[in-house]
Amino acid sequence: MIGAEICADIVIIGGGPAGLAAAVSAREQGIDHVLVLERDIRPGGILNQCIHTGFGLHTFRKELTGPEYAGRFIRMAEEAGVRIMTETMVIGIGENRTVTAVNSQNGVFNVKAGALVLAMGCRERPRGALNIPGTRPAGIYTAGTAQYLVNMEGYLPGRDVVILGSGDIGLIMARRMTLEGARVRAVVELMPYSGGLRRNIVQCLDDFGIPLLLSHTVTNISGSKRVESVTVSAVDEKNRPVPGTEIVYPCDTLLLSVGLLPENELSREAGIALSTVTGGPVVDETLETDKPGIYACGNVLHVHDLVDYVSEEAREAGRMAAAYVRSQSAGGCEAAEEAAGKEAAVTVETGGAVRYTVPAKVHSRISGGDLTLRFRVGRVLKDARIRVEINGKTISSRKKMIMTPGEMETVKLKTADLPETITSLRVLTEEG
Repeated sequence: MIGAEICADIVIIGGGPAGLAAAVSAREQGIDHVLVLERDIRPGGILNQCIHTGFGLHTFRKELTGPEYAGRFIRMAEEAGVRIMTETMVIGIGENRTVTAVNSQNGVFNVKAGALVLAMGCRERPRGALNIPGTRPAGIYTAGTAQYLVNMEGYLPGRDVVILGSGDIGLIMARRMTLEGARVRAVVELMPYSGGLRRNIVQCLDDFGIPLLLSHTVTNISGSKRVESVTVSAVDEKNRPVPGTEIVYPCDTLLLSVGLLPENELSREAGIALSTVTGGPVVDETLETDKPGIYACGNVLHVHDLVDYVSEEAREAGRMAAAYVRSQSAGGCEAAEEAAGKEAAVTVETGGAVRYTVPAKVHSRISGGDLTLRFRVGRVLKDARIRVEINGKTISSRKKMIMTPGEMETVKLKTADLPETITSLRVLTEEG
């Protein structure tokens, strides 16, 4: 049985860095009733277990730990009058932005939203998605789970470790496990390049003498009750193990840092169009999905490298959600009519090594002022150029010494540089 319906101008699903920044931004735009629904016991999301520094350099011009960064946004949200419901699980998104949620105090209940912001973050890819041969002993963890055990529970999950995958969380856990007294034998990466930031390779591996084996992967796990060893092999250009290159590492723990997946089960069930590249919603320049009044930001949209960029994007989502609410004839959840339709959408085309762009489409007349384009490349580029074409003409071109898949690229175009009507838009990289 569903309890009484709650009403809010803007509902935000997720109380991590994206959800909090979107909520603060919406309140700054004068929206009265902003509600954040968070499934954990406290807001802050993954930042609560990230006790290392490196956060906030862009947003606050100060180097902070994850909990410090989250704490600042929590205080900002509280001071702005944002309502945060913790230990509340959203279980569905229905028609007209009706959110169904459940918690211990209210049971199952509905929230009718004037606008909705998706900020559910992402999750780690588990062993089951990798098809690694071998037995199924204890001692295999995702890097994020190991981070939670060490930083939140005070439990060291192993003392002799191999890490598969060189994403940022894997690199950070190589250092963390070493500082806690474990031996990290190697970080193994399938690709010929690391998936993490260069600064983390230096600070977390090089500074501690931990080897990074590129173009290698785990080809066997041995152990009956607990991991006893893993076999690592080199791979060829098609990522196939090369016979005769096997290295056996005795160990009791294997950590997996093999990619993050946007948390979009709710989005999928709501019928929101998702990108086949990022796994996140397809959005326009206002971060609106194909469902009117539903916006997406942060790692649920596409995986970011820095939380500062998550906050920047989320603030824009909060601002645009607020604009949508104001556009309703009666305002907020009492509105019966949708906002006036936008101009026709133009798909953003990609070229060179560009894998995807956010937004994936723009309107012939840009909404929201300046246009920000974010993207990642599919391979390492050196001495390359980023170029943006609109209506067949180059309007932005700049050289970049190095681009890697582990770092997100951003191009910001001022309103004055944009034509009145856009018929085509292309983002590409050029080498040489």
